[in-house]
Amino acid sequence: MLRPTLTPRQEDRGIALLGLLGGALLIALQVYDNSSRIPRGAVVPALLVMAVLELFRRTRPVLTTTLGGLAFGYSIFTGALLATSLMYTDLLYAAVLYGTPRMSRILHLTGTGSVLVLSTLVLIYSDASNAVAVVVLTVLIYLAPVWTGDVVRKHRDRAVSERLRAEQTALLSEMDRREAVVAERARMARELHDVVANHLSAIAIHATGAQSVARRRRLAGDDPLVEVLAVIRESSVQGLAEMRRMIGLLRDSGGGEADESYAAPDLAAVDALLAKARAAGHDVGLDFELAERGERGEVPVPVRLAAYRIVQESLTNALKHAGPGLVSVRMEFGPEELRIAVDSPYRHGPGRELPGARAGLVGMAERAGLLGGSFEAGPRNDYWSVRAVLPRGRESGAGA
Repeated sequence: MLRPTLTPRQEDRGIALLGLLGGALLIALQVYDNSSRIPRGAVVPALLVMAVLELFRRTRPVLTTTLGGLAFGYSIFTGALLATSLMYTDLLYAAVLYGTPRMSRILHLTGTGSVLVLSTLVLIYSDASNAVAVVVLTVLIYLAPVWTGDVVRKHRDRAVSERLRAEQTALLSEMDRREAVVAERARMARELHDVVANHLSAIAIHATGAQSVARRRRLAGDDPLVEVLAVIRESSVQGLAEMRRMIGLLRDSGGGEADESYAAPDLAAVDALLAKARAAGHDVGLDFELAERGERGEVPVPVRLAAYRIVQESLTNALKHAGPGLVSVRMEFGPEELRIAVDSPYRHGPGRELPGARAGLVGMAERAGLLGGSFEAGPRNDYWSVRAVLPRGRESGAGA
Protein backbone atom coordinates (compact mmCIF):
# COMPACT_ATOMS: atom_id res chain seq x y z
CA MET A 1 0.00 0.00 0.00
CA LEU A 2 1.41 3.38 -1.02
CA ARG A 3 1.83 5.95 1.73
CA PRO A 4 0.95 9.59 1.05
CA THR A 5 4.03 11.74 0.37
CA LEU A 6 4.35 14.94 2.40
CA THR A 7 5.65 18.13 0.86
CA PRO A 8 8.69 19.84 2.43
CA ARG A 9 6.40 22.54 3.79
CA GLN A 10 4.17 19.95 5.44
CA GLU A 11 7.18 18.18 6.95
CA ASP A 12 8.42 21.44 8.50
CA ARG A 13 5.00 22.15 9.96
CA GLY A 14 4.84 18.64 11.37
CA ILE A 15 8.25 19.01 13.05
CA ALA A 16 7.25 22.36 14.55
CA LEU A 17 3.94 21.01 15.83
CA LEU A 18 5.54 17.87 17.26
CA GLY A 19 8.21 19.91 19.05
CA LEU A 20 5.63 22.32 20.42
CA LEU A 21 3.36 19.56 21.71
CA GLY A 22 6.29 17.63 23.18
CA GLY A 23 7.57 20.75 24.94
CA ALA A 24 4.11 21.53 26.32
CA LEU A 25 3.88 17.99 27.71
CA LEU A 26 7.31 18.29 29.36
CA ILE A 27 6.37 21.65 30.88
CA ALA A 28 3.11 20.23 32.20
CA LEU A 29 5.04 17.36 33.82
CA GLN A 30 7.80 19.78 34.97
CA VAL A 31 10.45 17.67 33.22
CA TYR A 32 13.07 20.39 32.88
CA ASP A 33 15.82 22.08 34.87
CA ASN A 34 14.07 24.21 37.49
CA SER A 35 16.74 24.12 40.17
CA SER A 36 16.99 27.90 40.17
CA ARG A 37 13.30 28.10 40.99
CA ILE A 38 12.52 30.12 37.91
CA PRO A 39 8.80 30.39 37.15
CA ARG A 40 7.35 27.66 34.97
CA GLY A 41 6.37 30.06 32.18
CA ALA A 42 9.96 31.23 31.64
CA VAL A 43 10.76 28.26 29.38
CA VAL A 44 7.80 28.89 27.09
CA PRO A 45 9.24 31.81 25.00
CA ALA A 46 12.27 29.78 23.90
CA LEU A 47 10.03 26.86 23.01
CA LEU A 48 7.72 29.08 20.92
CA VAL A 49 10.65 30.72 19.12
CA MET A 50 12.14 27.33 18.23
CA ALA A 51 8.79 26.07 16.93
CA VAL A 52 8.37 29.14 14.72
CA LEU A 53 11.94 28.86 13.40
CA GLU A 54 11.28 25.25 12.42
CA LEU A 55 8.87 26.56 9.74
CA PHE A 56 11.82 28.26 7.99
CA ARG A 57 14.48 25.58 8.53
CA ARG A 58 14.94 24.97 4.78
CA THR A 59 14.60 28.49 3.38
CA ARG A 60 16.33 30.76 5.97
CA PRO A 61 19.26 28.81 7.46
CA VAL A 62 21.21 31.90 8.56
CA LEU A 63 18.23 33.45 10.31
CA THR A 64 17.13 30.24 11.99
CA THR A 65 20.59 29.35 13.35
CA THR A 66 21.22 32.88 14.61
CA LEU A 67 17.89 33.33 16.38
CA GLY A 68 17.90 29.69 17.43
CA GLY A 69 21.28 30.10 19.10
CA LEU A 70 20.00 33.10 21.06
CA ALA A 71 16.84 31.25 22.07
CA PHE A 72 18.92 28.22 23.12
CA GLY A 73 21.19 30.40 25.24
CA TYR A 74 18.13 31.95 26.88
CA SER A 75 16.72 28.48 27.61
CA ILE A 76 19.90 27.45 29.43
CA PHE A 77 19.42 30.18 32.01
CA THR A 78 15.60 29.88 32.30
CA GLY A 79 15.41 26.09 32.41
CA ALA A 80 16.85 23.53 30.00
CA LEU A 81 13.91 21.98 28.13
CA LEU A 82 14.62 18.84 26.09
CA ALA A 83 12.19 19.81 23.29
CA THR A 84 13.91 23.21 22.86
CA SER A 85 17.35 21.58 22.70
CA LEU A 86 16.24 18.98 20.15
CA MET A 87 14.65 21.60 17.89
CA TYR A 88 17.85 23.67 18.02
CA THR A 89 19.94 20.68 16.94
CA ASP A 90 17.44 20.11 14.09
CA LEU A 91 17.95 23.75 12.99
CA LEU A 92 21.71 23.19 12.87
CA TYR A 93 21.22 19.96 10.89
CA ALA A 94 18.88 21.65 8.38
CA ALA A 95 21.22 24.63 7.97
CA VAL A 96 24.04 22.32 6.87
CA LEU A 97 21.80 20.16 4.70
CA TYR A 98 19.92 22.93 2.89
CA GLY A 99 22.32 25.86 3.23
CA THR A 100 25.45 26.75 1.34
CA PRO A 101 28.84 25.04 1.80
CA ARG A 102 30.03 28.24 3.45
CA MET A 103 27.27 27.87 6.04
CA SER A 104 28.53 24.37 6.82
CA ARG A 105 32.08 25.62 7.37
CA ILE A 106 30.88 28.43 9.64
CA LEU A 107 28.84 26.06 11.79
CA HIS A 108 31.80 23.69 12.07
CA LEU A 109 33.99 26.53 13.30
CA THR A 110 31.42 28.02 15.68
CA GLY A 111 30.51 24.60 17.06
CA THR A 112 34.13 23.69 17.68
CA GLY A 113 34.75 27.08 19.27
CA SER A 114 31.72 26.74 21.54
CA VAL A 115 32.86 23.31 22.71
CA LEU A 116 36.38 24.55 23.48
CA VAL A 117 35.28 27.74 25.23
CA LEU A 118 32.63 26.11 27.43
CA SER A 119 34.79 23.12 28.37
CA THR A 120 37.70 25.43 29.21
CA LEU A 121 35.56 27.64 31.43
CA VAL A 122 34.20 24.62 33.28
CA LEU A 123 37.71 23.23 33.68
CA ILE A 124 38.92 26.54 35.13
CA TYR A 125 36.06 27.03 37.57
CA SER A 126 35.32 23.36 38.29
CA ASP A 127 36.94 19.96 38.07
CA ALA A 128 37.91 17.76 35.11
CA SER A 129 34.94 15.42 35.41
CA ASN A 130 32.50 18.28 34.89
CA ALA A 131 34.61 19.53 31.97
CA VAL A 132 34.40 16.11 30.30
CA ALA A 133 30.62 16.07 30.80
CA VAL A 134 30.36 19.53 29.24
CA VAL A 135 32.49 18.42 26.29
CA VAL A 136 30.22 15.43 25.63
CA LEU A 137 27.06 17.51 25.98
CA THR A 138 28.26 20.40 23.78
CA VAL A 139 29.55 18.02 21.11
CA LEU A 140 26.12 16.36 20.97
CA ILE A 141 24.38 19.73 20.70
CA TYR A 142 26.71 21.82 18.52
CA LEU A 143 28.76 19.38 16.44
CA ALA A 144 26.83 16.09 16.08
CA PRO A 145 23.95 17.60 14.02
CA VAL A 146 26.46 19.52 11.90
CA TRP A 147 28.47 16.39 11.14
CA THR A 148 25.30 14.41 10.42
CA GLY A 149 23.98 17.09 8.06
CA ASP A 150 27.33 17.24 6.28
CA VAL A 151 27.37 13.45 5.71
CA VAL A 152 23.77 13.40 4.49
CA ARG A 153 24.44 16.32 2.15
CA LYS A 154 27.46 14.63 0.64
CA HIS A 155 25.46 11.46 0.00
CA ARG A 156 22.61 13.49 -1.50
CA ASP A 157 24.94 15.44 -3.79
CA ARG A 158 26.61 12.21 -4.82
CA ALA A 159 23.23 10.66 -5.64
CA VAL A 160 22.26 13.71 -7.71
CA SER A 161 25.59 13.54 -9.53
CA GLU A 162 25.17 9.84 -10.26
CA ARG A 163 21.63 10.40 -11.51
CA LEU A 164 22.79 13.17 -13.84
CA ARG A 165 25.61 10.95 -15.05
CA ALA A 166 23.15 8.14 -15.73
CA GLU A 167 20.86 10.51 -17.65
CA GLN A 168 23.81 11.77 -19.69
CA THR A 169 24.89 8.18 -20.40
CA ALA A 170 21.37 7.30 -21.52
CA LEU A 171 21.28 10.40 -23.73
CA LEU A 172 24.63 9.52 -25.31
CA SER A 173 23.44 5.95 -25.87
CA GLU A 174 20.28 7.21 -27.57
CA MET A 175 22.35 9.54 -29.77
CA ASP A 176 24.66 6.66 -30.69
CA ARG A 177 21.64 4.49 -31.50
CA ARG A 178 20.15 7.19 -33.73
CA GLU A 179 23.47 7.73 -35.47
CA ALA A 180 23.71 3.98 -36.06
CA VAL A 181 20.18 3.95 -37.51
CA VAL A 182 21.04 6.94 -39.73
CA ALA A 183 24.20 5.24 -40.95
CA GLU A 184 22.38 1.96 -41.61
CA ARG A 185 19.62 3.69 -43.58
CA ALA A 186 22.20 5.58 -45.60
CA ARG A 187 23.99 2.29 -46.31
CA MET A 188 20.69 0.66 -47.34
CA ALA A 189 19.97 3.58 -49.66
CA ARG A 190 23.39 3.23 -51.29
CA GLU A 191 22.97 -0.53 -51.73
CA LEU A 192 19.47 -0.13 -53.18
CA HIS A 193 20.79 2.43 -55.61
CA ASP A 194 23.93 0.50 -56.52
CA VAL A 195 22.33 -2.95 -56.85
CA VAL A 196 18.58 -2.98 -57.39
CA ALA A 197 18.22 0.37 -59.16
CA ASN A 198 21.07 -0.44 -61.54
CA HIS A 199 19.50 -3.79 -62.41
CA LEU A 200 16.13 -2.14 -63.08
CA SER A 201 17.84 0.43 -65.25
CA ALA A 202 19.56 -2.34 -67.20
CA ILE A 203 16.23 -4.16 -67.68
CA ALA A 204 14.57 -1.00 -68.97
CA ILE A 205 17.45 -0.27 -71.34
CA HIS A 206 17.56 -3.80 -72.72
CA ALA A 207 13.79 -3.95 -73.07
CA THR A 208 13.84 -0.68 -75.03
CA GLY A 209 16.59 -1.99 -77.28
CA ALA A 210 14.84 -5.32 -77.82
CA GLN A 211 11.58 -3.49 -78.58
CA SER A 212 13.30 -1.36 -81.20
CA VAL A 213 14.96 -4.40 -82.81
CA ALA A 214 11.66 -6.33 -82.85
CA ARG A 215 9.85 -3.45 -84.49
CA ARG A 216 12.49 -3.03 -87.19
CA ARG A 217 12.54 -6.74 -87.98
CA ARG A 218 8.81 -7.46 -87.82
CA LEU A 219 7.59 -4.04 -88.94
CA ALA A 220 4.43 -4.56 -86.89
CA GLY A 221 3.67 -2.24 -84.04
CA ASP A 222 0.90 -4.41 -82.65
CA ASP A 223 2.93 -7.62 -82.55
CA PRO A 224 2.50 -9.50 -79.23
CA LEU A 225 6.26 -9.61 -78.67
CA VAL A 226 6.50 -5.85 -79.03
CA GLU A 227 3.62 -5.38 -76.57
CA VAL A 228 5.26 -7.69 -74.04
CA LEU A 229 8.53 -5.81 -74.35
CA ALA A 230 6.65 -2.54 -73.87
CA VAL A 231 5.07 -3.88 -70.69
CA ILE A 232 8.48 -5.03 -69.43
CA ARG A 233 9.96 -1.61 -70.15
CA GLU A 234 7.11 0.31 -68.51
CA SER A 235 7.12 -1.95 -65.45
CA SER A 236 10.86 -1.63 -65.00
CA VAL A 237 10.70 2.15 -65.42
CA GLN A 238 7.91 2.38 -62.85
CA GLY A 239 9.81 0.08 -60.49
CA LEU A 240 12.91 2.23 -60.94
CA ALA A 241 10.92 5.38 -60.13
CA GLU A 242 9.47 3.81 -56.99
CA MET A 243 12.89 2.50 -56.00
CA ARG A 244 14.36 5.97 -56.34
CA ARG A 245 11.51 7.37 -54.28
CA MET A 246 12.20 4.79 -51.59
CA ILE A 247 15.87 5.70 -51.64
CA GLY A 248 14.88 9.32 -51.18
CA LEU A 249 12.71 8.40 -48.19
CA LEU A 250 15.55 6.43 -46.61
CA ARG A 251 17.93 9.32 -47.07
CA ASP A 252 15.39 11.77 -45.71
CA SER A 253 14.72 9.68 -42.59
CA GLY A 254 18.46 9.25 -42.24
CA GLY A 255 19.06 12.96 -41.94
CA GLY A 256 19.73 13.71 -45.58
CA GLU A 257 17.73 15.67 -48.09
CA ALA A 258 14.65 14.01 -49.51
CA ASP A 259 14.21 13.59 -53.21
CA GLU A 260 10.80 15.21 -53.71
CA SER A 261 10.60 14.53 -57.42
CA TYR A 262 9.06 11.11 -56.79
CA ALA A 263 5.58 11.36 -55.31
CA ALA A 264 3.84 8.43 -53.68
CA PRO A 265 1.53 6.38 -55.94
CA ASP A 266 -2.07 7.57 -55.90
CA LEU A 267 -5.55 6.38 -56.82
CA ALA A 268 -5.29 8.45 -59.99
CA ALA A 269 -2.76 5.88 -61.26
CA VAL A 270 -5.17 2.93 -60.96
CA ASP A 271 -6.27 3.40 -64.58
CA ALA A 272 -2.66 3.10 -65.69
CA LEU A 273 -2.33 -0.08 -63.63
CA LEU A 274 -5.32 -1.63 -65.39
CA ALA A 275 -3.97 -0.62 -68.80
CA LYS A 276 -0.70 -2.40 -68.10
CA ALA A 277 -2.53 -5.42 -66.71
CA ARG A 278 -4.66 -5.64 -69.90
CA ALA A 279 -1.55 -5.56 -72.05
CA ALA A 280 0.16 -8.23 -69.96
CA GLY A 281 -2.91 -10.49 -69.66
CA HIS A 282 -4.01 -10.33 -73.29
CA ASP A 283 -2.10 -13.47 -74.26
CA VAL A 284 -3.51 -15.55 -71.37
CA GLY A 285 -7.12 -14.55 -71.98
CA LEU A 286 -7.49 -12.06 -69.15
CA ASP A 287 -9.42 -8.81 -69.36
CA PHE A 288 -9.77 -6.10 -66.74
CA GLU A 289 -12.43 -3.56 -65.87
CA LEU A 290 -12.72 -0.80 -63.26
CA ALA A 291 -15.91 0.49 -61.67
CA GLU A 292 -16.15 3.36 -59.17
CA ARG A 293 -19.10 4.42 -57.06
CA GLY A 294 -19.59 7.43 -54.82
CA GLU A 295 -17.81 10.74 -54.57
CA ARG A 296 -14.06 10.37 -54.27
CA GLY A 297 -13.58 13.75 -52.54
CA GLU A 298 -10.67 14.20 -50.16
CA VAL A 299 -9.00 10.89 -49.32
CA PRO A 300 -6.10 10.93 -46.82
CA VAL A 301 -2.70 10.18 -48.31
CA PRO A 302 -2.14 6.94 -46.33
CA VAL A 303 -5.53 5.63 -47.48
CA ARG A 304 -4.79 6.50 -51.12
CA LEU A 305 -1.42 4.80 -50.96
CA ALA A 306 -2.77 1.67 -49.24
CA ALA A 307 -5.64 1.42 -51.76
CA TYR A 308 -3.22 1.75 -54.67
CA ARG A 309 -0.96 -0.97 -53.27
CA ILE A 310 -3.88 -3.34 -52.61
CA VAL A 311 -5.18 -2.93 -56.18
CA GLN A 312 -1.68 -3.29 -57.59
CA GLU A 313 -1.00 -6.49 -55.63
CA SER A 314 -4.42 -7.91 -56.55
CA LEU A 315 -3.80 -7.32 -60.25
CA THR A 316 -0.35 -8.86 -59.97
CA ASN A 317 -1.81 -11.95 -58.29
CA ALA A 318 -4.47 -12.18 -61.00
CA LEU A 319 -1.81 -12.14 -63.72
CA LYS A 320 0.10 -14.89 -61.90
CA HIS A 321 -2.68 -17.21 -60.78
CA ALA A 322 -6.05 -16.37 -62.40
CA GLY A 323 -7.66 -18.39 -65.13
CA PRO A 324 -8.99 -16.86 -68.39
CA GLY A 325 -11.84 -14.45 -67.93
CA LEU A 326 -12.75 -11.00 -66.62
CA VAL A 327 -11.03 -9.43 -63.62
CA SER A 328 -13.23 -6.75 -62.08
CA VAL A 329 -12.03 -4.00 -59.78
CA ARG A 330 -14.64 -2.05 -57.83
CA MET A 331 -13.98 0.91 -55.55
CA GLU A 332 -16.81 2.38 -53.50
CA PHE A 333 -16.14 5.78 -51.92
CA GLY A 334 -18.34 6.21 -48.88
CA PRO A 335 -18.41 9.17 -46.49
CA GLU A 336 -16.43 7.28 -43.83
CA GLU A 337 -14.69 4.42 -45.64
CA LEU A 338 -13.32 3.22 -48.93
CA ARG A 339 -14.31 -0.28 -50.03
CA ILE A 340 -12.21 -2.21 -52.53
CA ALA A 341 -13.34 -5.43 -54.24
CA VAL A 342 -11.30 -7.37 -56.79
CA ASP A 343 -12.69 -10.58 -58.34
CA SER A 344 -10.63 -12.71 -60.67
CA PRO A 345 -11.41 -16.13 -62.24
CA TYR A 346 -10.28 -18.84 -59.87
CA ARG A 347 -7.91 -21.41 -61.35
CA HIS A 348 -8.77 -24.82 -59.90
CA GLY A 349 -6.26 -27.55 -59.31
CA PRO A 350 -2.78 -27.53 -57.81
CA GLY A 351 -0.66 -24.61 -58.83
CA ARG A 352 3.03 -23.96 -58.70
CA GLU A 353 4.11 -22.42 -55.42
CA LEU A 354 6.35 -19.46 -56.24
CA PRO A 355 9.02 -18.05 -53.94
CA GLY A 356 7.45 -15.53 -51.60
CA ALA A 357 3.93 -16.86 -52.29
CA ARG A 358 1.20 -15.41 -50.04
CA ALA A 359 3.55 -12.62 -48.95
CA GLY A 360 1.45 -10.19 -50.98
CA LEU A 361 -1.71 -11.18 -49.09
CA VAL A 362 0.08 -10.63 -45.79
CA GLY A 363 1.27 -7.22 -46.95
CA MET A 364 -2.23 -6.15 -48.02
CA ALA A 365 -3.68 -7.29 -44.70
CA GLU A 366 -1.01 -5.36 -42.80
CA ARG A 367 -1.71 -2.18 -44.77
CA ALA A 368 -5.42 -2.40 -44.04
CA GLY A 369 -4.77 -3.24 -40.38
CA LEU A 370 -2.44 -0.29 -39.87
CA LEU A 371 -5.23 2.01 -41.03
CA GLY A 372 -7.73 0.40 -38.70
CA GLY A 373 -9.55 -1.33 -41.57
CA SER A 374 -10.24 -4.92 -42.54
CA PHE A 375 -9.02 -7.28 -45.25
CA GLU A 376 -10.00 -10.73 -46.48
CA ALA A 377 -9.13 -12.81 -49.51
CA GLY A 378 -10.09 -16.28 -50.69
CA PRO A 379 -12.07 -18.32 -53.22
CA ARG A 380 -15.75 -17.46 -53.67
CA ASN A 381 -18.07 -18.90 -56.38
CA ASP A 382 -15.35 -19.79 -58.87
CA TYR A 383 -13.65 -16.45 -58.28
CA TRP A 384 -10.72 -15.37 -56.15
CA SER A 385 -12.10 -12.43 -54.18
CA VAL A 386 -10.23 -9.68 -52.41
CA ARG A 387 -12.16 -7.40 -50.05
CA ALA A 388 -10.67 -4.43 -48.22
CA VAL A 389 -12.30 -1.72 -46.13
CA LEU A 390 -10.19 1.37 -45.38
CA PRO A 391 -11.44 4.11 -43.01
CA ARG A 392 -11.19 7.55 -44.58
CA GLY A 393 -11.00 9.55 -41.37
CA ARG A 394 -7.61 8.40 -40.16
CA GLU A 395 -4.61 10.50 -41.17
CA SER A 396 -1.85 8.07 -40.33
CA GLY A 397 -1.26 4.64 -41.64
CA ALA A 398 0.83 2.48 -43.84
CA GLY A 399 3.87 3.73 -45.56
CA ALA A 400 5.15 3.02 -48.99
